[in-house]
Amino acid sequence: MATCIWLRSCGARRLGSTFPGCRLRPRAGGLVPASGPAPGPAQLRCYAGRLAGLSAALLRTDSFVGGRWLPAAATFPVQDPASGAALGMVADCGVREARAAVRAAYEAFCRWREVSAKGKPLKEAHGEILYSAFFLEWFSEEARRVYGDIIHTPAKDRRALVLKQPIGVAAVITPWNFPSAMITRKVGAALAAGCTVVVKPAEDTPFSALALAELASQAGIPSGVYNVIPCSRKNAKEVGEAICTDPLVSKISFTGSTTTGKILLHHAANSVKRVSMELGGLAPFIVFDSANVDQAVAGAMASKFRNTGQTCVCSNQFLVQRGIHDAFVKAFAEAMKKNLRVGNGFEEGTTQGPLINEKAVEKVEKQVNDAVSKGATVVTGGKRHQLGKNFFEPTLLCNVTQDMLCTHEETFGPLAPVIKFDTEEEAIAIANAADVGLAGYFYSQDPAQIWRVAEQLEVGMVGVNEGLISSVECPFGGVKQSGLGREGSKYGIDEYLELKYVCYGGL
Repeated sequence: MATCIWLRSCGARRLGSTFPGCRLRPRAGGLVPASGPAPGPAQLRCYAGRLAGLSAALLRTDSFVGGRWLPAAATFPVQDPASGAALGMVADCGVREARAAVRAAYEAFCRWREVSAKGKPLKEAHGEILYSAFFLEWFSEEARRVYGDIIHTPAKDRRALVLKQPIGVAAVITPWNFPSAMITRKVGAALAAGCTVVVKPAEDTPFSALALAELASQAGIPSGVYNVIPCSRKNAKEVGEAICTDPLVSKISFTGSTTTGKILLHHAANSVKRVSMELGGLAPFIVFDSANVDQAVAGAMASKFRNTGQTCVCSNQFLVQRGIHDAFVKAFAEAMKKNLRVGNGFEEGTTQGPLINEKAVEKVEKQVNDAVSKGATVVTGGKRHQLGKNFFEPTLLCNVTQDMLCTHEETFGPLAPVIKFDTEEEAIAIANAADVGLAGYFYSQDPAQIWRVAEQLEVGMVGVNEGLISSVECPFGGVKQSGLGREGSKYGIDEYLELKYVCYGGL
């Protein structure tokens, strides 16, 4: 069983900041600062000086296939969502490059499987880098714990063995909101199991995947084991289909929307590939009358406004019991005004950065307008921020009802709608009405209620009196249309292993 070599030599803890607010131009496989300031709103500074702290070797723009940096016939721009400035031009891979990456991964798999076991605020970005490294550390240790089994049978002349073997080449398709951690959570498990990978990163954030390729190369990961094929939004559909339908690919791992997940499931069905998917959520955050208001508000702030509300486990609707409703809304609004500061992610003190693009802002704006038109009240926020087109004010709504878009459509932005409820049964019914079930949160001081609600919520992960639940040691995943399989924890490596039964007779 192959082990994931822990990238201790990659210096993940010492990584500098990414290249904010300044333009970069391609060079042989990498980027160099362009002369002149980056364009953008006057309120947003350029941070060209920060590039000095980042190794030029990590600023890659070509695809990484078979251990080599390969350009493509075309390139596509990657933009800073805060200023709109172009960060650089990245290789725009197509079907030909995707199939070449799969072949390289398959050829490397034949060797690797036999190895013996051995845009957000800067503070959040630093946290993600450590989180990413922890997944590699975790799975490097899990590799040595991939145990088989010996089964005793009634026949005295036979022995039954169960082997765990790597499944093969894995196609890994990742989102933009955690461009490093979503890769290492999947790739760490795959490499530890003995699989090789082809990574297609989101078109908005390809630089993280390419930097990880450089780090993997520096750490001694063999050629072809880790491959990256960036592409533009225009080519994403055909590239995704190419790697998911290639007969040499045995496994698909995807994090993204439920709609896209269903398309990939269709591709996988034609050749019966193994899949693991972490899809959309509609996380309820329930506050019962017995809850500690201060604790509930702190949890709400953490679960809603992390990464400006752009995580799949962010609370999407707040269900607050009538007896505590007014006190919670008042305290929540005060906490938002006191603790949330909108700005460029590299501005000191910023807690809320830009949304990923203007389309994301339009979605939040649409949900707010819909709610207000149907009777909701804006407690704070409610409109675009003056900083620029990709910024939106942290918004709190009350008098929200279940017929409003924000209660049954994933927001992925800084909007907190509050629904008032009367009974425990009513809250659970509202929370479970969704066709997705990734995460859920609730606050209560009643032990009996805690057990009842934790067991009845139809989600894969529950935070009880806790707003932050992600951890490398714990299984991450959902139920219903929120996905298949689990990532992280001791269970994550099983997604990349096959069981083989061996009957040894004639003894």
